[in-house]
Amino acid sequence: MHLHEEDRRNTEKSNRLISESSPYLLQHAQNPVNWYPWGEESLEKAKQENKPIFLSIGYSACHWCHVMAHESFEDPETAGLMNENFINIKVDREERPDIDDIYQRVCQLANGTGGWPLSVFLTPNQKPFYVGTYIPKESRHGMPGFHAILTQLAEAYKAKKSEIESATTEFLGALEHSAKDIQRSDGLSIDRSVLDEAGVGLLHMSDPVYGGFGQAPKFPNPSNLTFLLRCYDISRISRYKEFVLLTADRMASGGIYDHIGGGFARYSTDRRWFVPHFEKMLYDNALLVQVYAEAYQISNNEKYLEVVEKTLEYVKREMMSPKKGFYSAQDADSEGEEGRYYLWSKEEILKSLDDETIAEIFCEYYGVTQAGNYEGKNILSVQIPLSELSQRYERPPEILKKIINDALSSLFKTREKREKPGLDDKIITAWNGLMISGFAKGYRVTANKDYLEIAKSALEFIGSNLSRDHNRLYRTFKNGISKLNGYLDDYAFYINALLDVFEIDPNPAHLETAVRYTDSVIQHFWDPVNQNFFFTSDDHEELIVRTKNFYDLAVPSGNSIAASNLLRLYHLTHRNDYLEKAEQIFKQSAKSAVENPFGFGQLLSAIYLYVKKPIEITLRKTKDSGEAHLMMGWLNRQFIPNAIIVVLENRFIPSKLQEYPFFKVSNSSITSEMEYAVVCRDFTCSLPIFTLAGLQKQVGSTL
Repeated sequence: MHLHEEDRRNTEKSNRLISESSPYLLQHAQNPVNWYPWGEESLEKAKQENKPIFLSIGYSACHWCHVMAHESFEDPETAGLMNENFINIKVDREERPDIDDIYQRVCQLANGTGGWPLSVFLTPNQKPFYVGTYIPKESRHGMPGFHAILTQLAEAYKAKKSEIESATTEFLGALEHSAKDIQRSDGLSIDRSVLDEAGVGLLHMSDPVYGGFGQAPKFPNPSNLTFLLRCYDISRISRYKEFVLLTADRMASGGIYDHIGGGFARYSTDRRWFVPHFEKMLYDNALLVQVYAEAYQISNNEKYLEVVEKTLEYVKREMMSPKKGFYSAQDADSEGEEGRYYLWSKEEILKSLDDETIAEIFCEYYGVTQAGNYEGKNILSVQIPLSELSQRYERPPEILKKIINDALSSLFKTREKREKPGLDDKIITAWNGLMISGFAKGYRVTANKDYLEIAKSALEFIGSNLSRDHNRLYRTFKNGISKLNGYLDDYAFYINALLDVFEIDPNPAHLETAVRYTDSVIQHFWDPVNQNFFFTSDDHEELIVRTKNFYDLAVPSGNSIAASNLLRLYHLTHRNDYLEKAEQIFKQSAKSAVENPFGFGQLLSAIYLYVKKPIEITLRKTKDSGEAHLMMGWLNRQFIPNAIIVVLENRFIPSKLQEYPFFKVSNSSITSEMEYAVVCRDFTCSLPIFTLAGLQKQVGSTL
């Protein structure tokens, strides 16, 4: 009875966000601000009352979103100003990337930068007239305070309508141009020169000391790293490979990597990858797994394989729902402090390890000090090479490695007793697609069948919970409810995941589903005038502009992944319309990619596949031993980024697959019991190959 009464009182104190499913919106449901979710009710109310809209966009794991909430949105006085003068709308940018995309563009146009929390003031018809990001409650360091801004803008909206209208007109003009996202590439040939010029340009932006790009904050930018590996593949210029491996080494040694539990934080606040912004996002870990898997393929160095396995185990342990979908994020904060869950005092480590020598080795390796290396505590970050530690302690590196790994396991058990960071448990189709591809790649390099089963289960989860009639997708799933129209990213990343799983588990349903959803994307997202894809479908809610995305931002560009999907499907199905649309996307965007390669890594990787052309390898395997098993293991460990490899693990090619040109191999000498590989390129296929040595020779001759 007491709990029921408490729930009733909380509901009475709550605002309209209490009925939402988004963890981010629910974080603000008890604010004194009269928040509305984005929707017809709030937009209509602004028009009826002729009040400007204050639009606040963020996400659950965003530290500065929490800061602004504590300072301003939980403050009754500030809330009073907001409620009196504005219709206040909260948006989870992960649920509504379309709204976020529009007003982030406005913020970029106005201030030269964007980010979260995003704070936008709109007219009742959704036109922006003032935009910023985090705004402190009181003025400081030259930044106007939120109180002052609320007061000034409320007065301006009442008394200076003409100035407001002028600002919105200027913003909208620039926004219409920005929404196209790219320059046309008329007359530019889509050939290797595009890759060479972009690769050199990207290296010029790189940090040759610590890896990555830029100074601080520093993001991993996995799409650029995978493109540079493809630059190495096509040019054999070692500098490309060396830079990517340097970056991989620095990140895996730094504080951005969770040495105890696995997984990567969102970004580093410094150039050295030392101090992370402690939130962990599903998409970063999905993409970085693929970078480290390719680093292993190209170097054969086991240390990259360890990162792959530890990151996938983290996702499996912390981010996978009982229904086998993947959650979105873990917060940077726990117990009200950023990074508290991940930080250590030296005393805590000594107590947990209970052996002075082991603790000494561990602390020296990870730079742990009595005074702490970060705000009185310690971030674990490798500070000394294992070889140097080996000399100092006169123990072989492999013995020290075991000591350190055992110590990490002990500290993991200690850390598990702490209060964990908040979990955003909504499931997003696009990000699940990326993570499925991560598990598929993980299976390739580790041969861990558990990873393949997880990838297949997650595909089934999307098919059962996030698909709807007529080959359409929902964006999110939470508390048993699927909602919101899928965006281009949702479709593109899901199709990419289907193809990645199909190559290692050739269930005809995976390929058929990829084809059906690709046709649906073309029907509902294709722009026949400009010959590329919109971010939203043709039956989506109408906003002030319909945008397109070619830049890789927090996740790769949906247009770029879609172009790659179209190319892969063309080679599997020989449908010329798929190839034509991929070529049209490249022709529209290649010029922008050459001029600004930093934002187009994913597109450039798709262009690489187009320019180099795929090697198509079909392997028939009937048992878990013998030559075909060896061939499969060898293929999966190789760095052949232009390969389309399909492993058939049964005696007969399913009849449904025989309808696709990729699988039409006619040879009267082949029987259903035989195991063999066939390698094709440029519509010419080898004879059946029965030995690993023969396959290695054939693949080598086609590279």
